Amino acid sequence: MNKTIRRASVFALLLVLALLVRATWVQFYDGKALADDNDNRRNVIETYSHPLGNIIVAGDAITGSARTKGSDLAYKRTYKNGELYAAVTGYASQAYAPTQLEGIYQDLLNGTDNRLKTVMDTVTGERADPGDVLTTIDPAVQKAAYDALGDNKGAAVAIDPKTGKILAAVSTPSYDPAQLTDANTAGVAWKKLNSDKDKPLTNRALRQPLPPGSTFKLVVAAAALEDGLYKNVDDPTDSPDPYTLPGTTRVLANENKSAPCKNASIRVALRYSCNNVFGRMAVDLGQDKVKAMAEKFGFNNDALDVPVRAYSSVYPSNMDKAQTALSGIGQFDVTATPLQMAMVSAAIANGGKLVSPHMVSQITDSGGDVLKDYDDSAETKEIVSSSTAEQLQSAMETVVKDGTGTNALIDGVTVGGKTGTAQHGENNSKTPYAWFTSYGKSDSGGKEVAVAVMVEQSDAARSEVSGNGLAAPVAKAMMQAALK
Repeated sequence: MNKTIRRASVFALLLVLALLVRATWVQFYDGKALADDNDNRRNVIETYSHPLGNIIVAGDAITGSARTKGSDLAYKRTYKNGELYAAVTGYASQAYAPTQLEGIYQDLLNGTDNRLKTVMDTVTGERADPGDVLTTIDPAVQKAAYDALGDNKGAAVAIDPKTGKILAAVSTPSYDPAQLTDANTAGVAWKKLNSDKDKPLTNRALRQPLPPGSTFKLVVAAAALEDGLYKNVDDPTDSPDPYTLPGTTRVLANENKSAPCKNASIRVALRYSCNNVFGRMAVDLGQDKVKAMAEKFGFNNDALDVPVRAYSSVYPSNMDKAQTALSGIGQFDVTATPLQMAMVSAAIANGGKLVSPHMVSQITDSGGDVLKDYDDSAETKEIVSSSTAEQLQSAMETVVKDGTGTNALIDGVTVGGKTGTAQHGENNSKTPYAWFTSYGKSDSGGKEVAVAVMVEQSDAARSEVSGNGLAAPVAKAMMQAALK
């Protein structure tokens, strides 16, 4: 064969091989990337070509799908009591990425989860029928929290201490997810919601850590008892009143000037919310021991999934002694979500053991067969000893019976709690945050519930802002609903 022809043939063969390699690459690699691209309109068309699976509360679907008109997207998501459940469901939108449970279980709800596929689906390539998400939410507790928060800006979480089931997760002001489902109208609603100064799209229950104020004193008390700094909640403490922050001339004042806070026991100090006691206690323990206890309860955990990823509650490091004292009363750079403070009360109520909190009980296929049971897989960790938990329960019950938390009293229920009023703004120039965390145990039915409530902003006068005044009534309503 002529040398020139041979070379041309080899070159042509190499070109063919290159084209085959490129075609294969595009088909099996670039093709998948293009298919999975969020901007690929075909994906949206396919997602909304059929009704989605549903999110279930107490056996009833709180989501649905409606037929559209004049659109290549055949269906859109609908919501029942959307504002009530927005902090749980999030939204599934034709225009924006899904959030909350809608986002986490997107593949299950649209039928692309491989666990849903039958043998025939695999052979034909057809999309499987969508599955459902069964939540742990108790509709009565959810509604009690939402109604009690009312027009206040705030949040509330309720947990069953024995099982870790999240019975309520409410954030106010809320929004109706249905505003964002239709691609033709979602843009206007999106701009309005994002420009709202009250930030209704923020999930305050799980994803907005704020200073927890005096509710954090429970963590410090737990550290002191576990460490042996004090043997029980009735031992007198070494707590001068007034207490000057170490290395400064600043006095750590108490809200109640006449309260018996000098050398007060943990019980008395929780009852009157004595800042001098817990500021000094945090210094005596040292920040490392307080931090270790806080982390056992769940602080500084940046992977807390319920299954929605909760923002990390923070106990800081590298503080001086004055800052450590302020951290002991839930100030300085300490932050917590309502979920986190509900976890603190849940562990104390459950004899010192924390069952991992979760708001999904099961996920199922279209026929109701369980794909995963989250109740069975919930982990239990010992946070404090049973004796420490009993001591703290006793002291928390004193707070509600005779202290700063009397608005949470319920007939026929043993209630323990802790109030908190956290400073806000430079030199406490803005309205404080009102907190209340508690547990309730039915005296007859054996039911239990742990609750945390945070009121970020209300119409109350600044002098009337307190955990007992604003947050405790919300917690009471939730506990009553849970323990019926």
